[in-house]
Amino acid sequence: MMSTTTPRRKKPATTAVIAISALMAGLTAAESTFAQQASSRARRAFAAQGPVVNRVVIEGNNRVEKALIEGELQARARAPYNQAAVDADVQRILEIYRRSGRGLAQVTPRVVDLPNGTVDVVYTVVEGDKTGVKEIRFVGNNQVSSGRLRGVMQTTETNLLSFLKSTDLYDPDRIAADLELIRRYYLKNGYADFRVVSSDVQFDPTGGGYIITIAVEEGEQYRVGNVSVDSRLPGVDAEAVRRGVTTSAGAVYNAEAVERSVQAVTTNVARQGNPFVQVRPVGTRDPSTRTINLGYVIEEGPRIYIERINVRGNSRTRDYVVRREFELGEGDAYNQVLVDRAERRLNNLGYFKRVRISNEPGSSADRVVVNVDVEDQSTGAFSISGGYSTADGFIGEVSVTETNFLGRGQYVRLAGQLGQRSHGIDFSFTEPYFLGYRMSAGIDLFSKFSDQTRYSRYENRMTGGQLRLGLPFTEQFTITARYSLYQQELEIPNDEDQPFNDCSAPIPGYTVVNSAGIASRAFCEGNGEASLAIKESQGESLTSLAGLTFNYNTLDSTRDPRNGFYAEVKTDFAGLGGDSRYFRMTGDARYYHELFEDVVGIARVQGGHIMGLGGDNDGNGGDLRIIDHFFMGPSLVRGFATNGLGPRDVSSLDSRANAIGGTTYFAGSVEVQFPIPLLPRELGLKGAVFADAGTLFGYEGPTTFNIGGGSILDPLDNCVPQGDTPQNCIRVLDSEKLRSSVGASLLWSSPLGPIRFDYAVALSKEEGLVDANGNRYGGDRTQAFRFSGGTRF
Repeated sequence: MMSTTTPRRKKPATTAVIAISALMAGLTAAESTFAQQASSRARRAFAAQGPVVNRVVIEGNNRVEKALIEGELQARARAPYNQAAVDADVQRILEIYRRSGRGLAQVTPRVVDLPNGTVDVVYTVVEGDKTGVKEIRFVGNNQVSSGRLRGVMQTTETNLLSFLKSTDLYDPDRIAADLELIRRYYLKNGYADFRVVSSDVQFDPTGGGYIITIAVEEGEQYRVGNVSVDSRLPGVDAEAVRRGVTTSAGAVYNAEAVERSVQAVTTNVARQGNPFVQVRPVGTRDPSTRTINLGYVIEEGPRIYIERINVRGNSRTRDYVVRREFELGEGDAYNQVLVDRAERRLNNLGYFKRVRISNEPGSSADRVVVNVDVEDQSTGAFSISGGYSTADGFIGEVSVTETNFLGRGQYVRLAGQLGQRSHGIDFSFTEPYFLGYRMSAGIDLFSKFSDQTRYSRYENRMTGGQLRLGLPFTEQFTITARYSLYQQELEIPNDEDQPFNDCSAPIPGYTVVNSAGIASRAFCEGNGEASLAIKESQGESLTSLAGLTFNYNTLDSTRDPRNGFYAEVKTDFAGLGGDSRYFRMTGDARYYHELFEDVVGIARVQGGHIMGLGGDNDGNGGDLRIIDHFFMGPSLVRGFATNGLGPRDVSSLDSRANAIGGTTYFAGSVEVQFPIPLLPRELGLKGAVFADAGTLFGYEGPTTFNIGGGSILDPLDNCVPQGDTPQNCIRVLDSEKLRSSVGASLLWSSPLGPIRFDYAVALSKEEGLVDANGNRYGGDRTQAFRFSGGTRF
């Protein structure tokens, strides 16, 4: 029974399967036909639209990142090819290169056909060299000349010296920085309403350079009216902190002075135990009088603490080098003024291309996270320098300098000099934060040889070192403690070419001697004999001294100052061992003031005194030796030669051999520097006129000697021996007469270094004595022309 029912049940199932399979086969055929038709229609549609872009390729872009270019392109992969889009892309790429300072770049597109109706779009770039700035124009500057504003900028125009500089290359980032420099310049000079309206950069294909047009709105120049300090903090006396305010009534409004005042008052009050102090400058303009009444409001700031300081982007510089510029740390009260101050300090270090400090909320409402984003830059330099001066002749220098040694912020320099009349080597190392405090410590090692035979008939080698410790009390005032230990070796050449000691040591076969072997005075003194005071100082001597340097600096620029005051006072005590025993004090002060636009007046005073310590019983000047005296020339009064003024040994007629130095000097000078008309400012040429007056006097060294085995003669007999008897005393012409001169200078701040040429005429000098024949001798030595300069390449 089972055998008969089973076949009957399978038959219907088999029939159903066959029917379903046939139905599916019919549907698949229909779908396949439909898909083929759709694909055909799509191909016809794509063919009508053009080929499809497979990929976009950029070649030759070494100076501009690929991602920057790709972000501007219209042609995209898997999109229809469009010739108009490709042409537009070419112009976009060219514009990117123009903005990057390469206006002569070329872009060539090409299309590579591929199978299946696709193409590759290739842009081949020839970047070319960077393009210079042809012209910088200003619009709206009625009070400040365009030339002056161009001088404020770091960007310069292309000129004949462009092969020696790179500042004339167009750089958008530098232009942005220049606009900020212009803004700060106007705000510093009283134009409180100043603003930059626009800046436009156009590339001139014909001239092959960029034309930059900057439109400004100057506004009125303001002066400071009333200045007040309003303390809203209990226990803080407004008058007590007023000394930190540098703005004064009647002065030209200066935004930088306001900024410095806010910093000084903030720091002063914070140190009194008010960590959340906030100092707000308030200014009220009075257009009728063109004054701004300034007020400094001292009040309690928000109670916010620094949760964390993040230092980011420093691939080379150590974290602590960045953090130590902050007067704040994690857990301290947050103060925006001190944060801004740290940002300026970091920028001034020169270690970074850019510094940006930003804040973000912390873990709670009273916490803030400070983010310091920096970008390291190269801080090492290898330089070859050369120059010429009338004192040292031609000289060259090779040096290696690193201002951020091993990323620790340390300064290291090794240099060697080689010249006509001097050569040497020196090494310097400075740690700006000694023992973690804001004080610098350093060491200097040196060895220098100098040939003084053109002026004083001797050669000198000085070898030694110095330790330094600098303590900055304020941003302007610094005290530096010093200890120096050095050895001097003084030699007098004595050969047929330089017979400067043959009176005491006759040269065989050259010096004329008598039967006793004593040099003929008429012969040996006539070929250039060194003074007995110099002979007495021959050999080696050791000096050990400690000193202090007091430095005060408010100059607006160390490279090209126009306004401000600089003063330096040095005190030295020698006698901590060694051969020298003296106390010495010197000072130098300079005041700069811009009389008119680009016309700067300079007033300078300088002076010094040295006194011997200890002493002996022979009245020979105690322990003060001739090499410890001051020797002066054009550095004191221009128009005089090196060692050209001051006390002189007039025992012989050799005017070059008789400078013996003095113990007291003082001088004053006035100078006016001005641009030379009709010359482009970018050349860096300036003229100057000056007047100097000063004197050097007070020789306190020995006047009697026992050199060459002769007897000591009586100075009262005018040191004139009989016959060929050795002369063992000197006559000193020690005049306190005031020397003066006037002159003109040409100054060039060249790409090769600063160069200065002076021409001076002496108005008053020490004329010297007159011999029996009516000839003058022993007077000051003048030198009308003086040239000094240097180069670095």
